[in-house]
Amino acid sequence: MSDQQIESEIQARGLTAPRVTPQDIEANIINEQYFTAYEGILGNETMHPTGSCLSADPLSSPFGLLTFCVLILRNGFTVTGESACASPENFDAELGRKIARQNAVNKVWPLMGYELKQRLHAAQG
Repeated sequence: MSDQQIESEIQARGLTAPRVTPQDIEANIINEQYFTAYEGILGNETMHPTGSCLSADPLSSPFGLLTFCVLILRNGFTVTGESACASPENFDAELGRKIARQNAVNKVWPLMGYELKQRLHAAQG
């Protein structure tokens, strides 16, 4: 069940107490970046040459099959997600980015849930 499907069910049941919604999560993300481990190593080599031996074809390296998503939240906190593909033949960059992003978003939910609970607790005091 997707976040949007769950949100629709919550609304259909009339559950209106303060909560974190998918829209809250998205509104809290101010930037997102994607790269493979291969691209990260290449970038690092540009800045700090070490003579790593990356193959010319990213998909022939396990580093080319590992995709990262970095989300920057409104307060500057960063959250990462990743997606690893076992078979080079199945690698799809767009799908890898979608999976990595969803894995990063899944880490934002408990952070925002904690923040909401803290505000609710403070309001009771």
